[in-house]
Amino acid sequence: MQEKGTISIHTENIFPIIKKFLYSDNEIFLRELVSNAVDATQKIKRMAALGDYKGELGDLTIDVSFDKEKKTITVSDRGLGMTAEEIKKYINQIAFSGASEFVEKFKDAKDANEIIGKFGLGFYSAFMVADTVEIHSLSREEGAEPAKWVCDGSTEFEISPGDKTDRGTDVILHINSESEEFLDKWKLQEILDKYAKFLPVPIRFETKTESVEDGVDDKGEKKWKSVEVDNIINTTNPIWTQAPSELTDEDYLKFYKELYPMSEDPLFWIHLNVDYPFNLTGVLYFPKVKNDFDLQRNKIKLFSRQVFITDEVKDIVPEFLMLLHGVIDSPDIPLNVSRSFLQSDSNVKKINNYITKKVADKLGELFKKDRKVYEEKWKDIGLFVKYGMISEDKFYEKGKDFALLTNTNGEHFTLDEYQEKVKPYQTGKDEKVVYLYATDADKQDTFIQSANKKDYDVLLMDSPIDSHFIQNLEGKLENASLKRVDADVVDKLIDKEGGYENLLTDEQSKKVKEIFEKAIGSQTYNVEVEGSSPEELPVTVTMDEFMRRMKDMAKNGGGMGFYGAMPDNYKVGVNGNHPVIDRILKSEDAAEQERLAKQAFDLALLSQGLLTGKELTAFVKRSVELI
Repeated sequence: MQEKGTISIHTENIFPIIKKFLYSDNEIFLRELVSNAVDATQKIKRMAALGDYKGELGDLTIDVSFDKEKKTITVSDRGLGMTAEEIKKYINQIAFSGASEFVEKFKDAKDANEIIGKFGLGFYSAFMVADTVEIHSLSREEGAEPAKWVCDGSTEFEISPGDKTDRGTDVILHINSESEEFLDKWKLQEILDKYAKFLPVPIRFETKTESVEDGVDDKGEKKWKSVEVDNIINTTNPIWTQAPSELTDEDYLKFYKELYPMSEDPLFWIHLNVDYPFNLTGVLYFPKVKNDFDLQRNKIKLFSRQVFITDEVKDIVPEFLMLLHGVIDSPDIPLNVSRSFLQSDSNVKKINNYITKKVADKLGELFKKDRKVYEEKWKDIGLFVKYGMISEDKFYEKGKDFALLTNTNGEHFTLDEYQEKVKPYQTGKDEKVVYLYATDADKQDTFIQSANKKDYDVLLMDSPIDSHFIQNLEGKLENASLKRVDADVVDKLIDKEGGYENLLTDEQSKKVKEIFEKAIGSQTYNVEVEGSSPEELPVTVTMDEFMRRMKDMAKNGGGMGFYGAMPDNYKVGVNGNHPVIDRILKSEDAAEQERLAKQAFDLALLSQGLLTGKELTAFVKRSVELI
């Protein structure tokens, strides 16, 4: 008997919203329909296991197919099936409260997941791409009659006896003219690869051609023939659903290559598995980090019961671990998850904390187990650890035990070890320990060697995040400060009792200052005459530690835009105790004084990599003349 009716939603405006305002996310229709088919299939398997269904289960593979000529896409399962009454109950009665409010609120919506998840519209996402949708279903109930449901995208539907002979449900979409892009094998394959690659029930999409052996020819060589085989597009038992004890390193590496075919092998990985106070499984990989952070981010894929949701996991994974790769699967996160849900859900916050703890525990374990191997990987691991210590105090407390500081000799120290190393030599008269660091060992070599002559150690801080890490570290360390090795002459960086005094008289110092200011001829450079060892350079060009640090942070996106926009300002330290300065003072030729001062200044610029262009050419020419 044929029956007509009206879908129980209290507005006719819902379909225009689905079709028009969610168009940018229209590919999720296939995810929703395949997910429904998986649910129906898993339920029949559960019923059979419990003895509530006595029939033969048969082949439970889900089929996705399309017909370009008829302009249809079909999703078929062999799951529970539905009677006509069940179709009316589950498909027609969509409960909305305040439909007019809904239409007003979501008329400009951009987040399809938000609407579909909030109002149970998974099946109705089919109308994003279809003019008409048919359901053909035969229930698992003994003696059930097949049923057919048809809806043309209005609130009218038609239900009648069907002709389906096997248990399960076929959903047939008659694709609208705006969505014919989906009547393409490669487009559908791409969507299925994205959303259904790891579903727990086999998904068959069309067939594919393979070459198989077909005996040998007269010459004894193998013959081949082409055969059509099922194209099962998914792995039903991915490694994150398996016990770690059953997996080998090769299994983890193979899965990584499946996720990221063009990537280098990861450094190591963490298998997540927790069932209280929330459910979570997954595998997170530590990749070899490149300096281009943006290319590395958004590589963690979020699943809900093996259905892909998104690779934007900002609220689930701590910010500092966004450079990790891998998979997280949690049934506690709904399939149609919205950004607002992720930001407010308590389980999401617990997952975030759990992942932070798990990563910290793994790093600590690796450090204790084999420090040598850990040190070899530190250049890559260090980025995560430093980022975490900057971002979260809880992680800092754990991280300080396995974070390493590396010096210019390539030696590694924990924070405690390093303080013990430098405290006897690098404590100033104010009783503060000074950590010297270089950001470019080649450019700052003159200053590093100057520090090494005094048995001072210099750290290498050259990663993209180190300017922020230095700032953070200084705030945490007791009675210690960090100074870039070229921020001043070394005797000023670590100011000890009995340092060198300037042996020039005030009048001599004033004269030297005037000569250098005239020779330099730029307000960018502030000349100061001071006392240093006669063995040091006659002139050094440095930038104040605070200013340089702010500029470095601005350059690396640290919200210091004001400092980044300020012009460079350097201090020119003239060593009053150096023989070259004595020679300048003794010369009675003003031009010679200026030429020597310019040469000493250019040497200082050269040592900092600041001498370029015409100035460098003039320096070379002047050097030849002086020789």
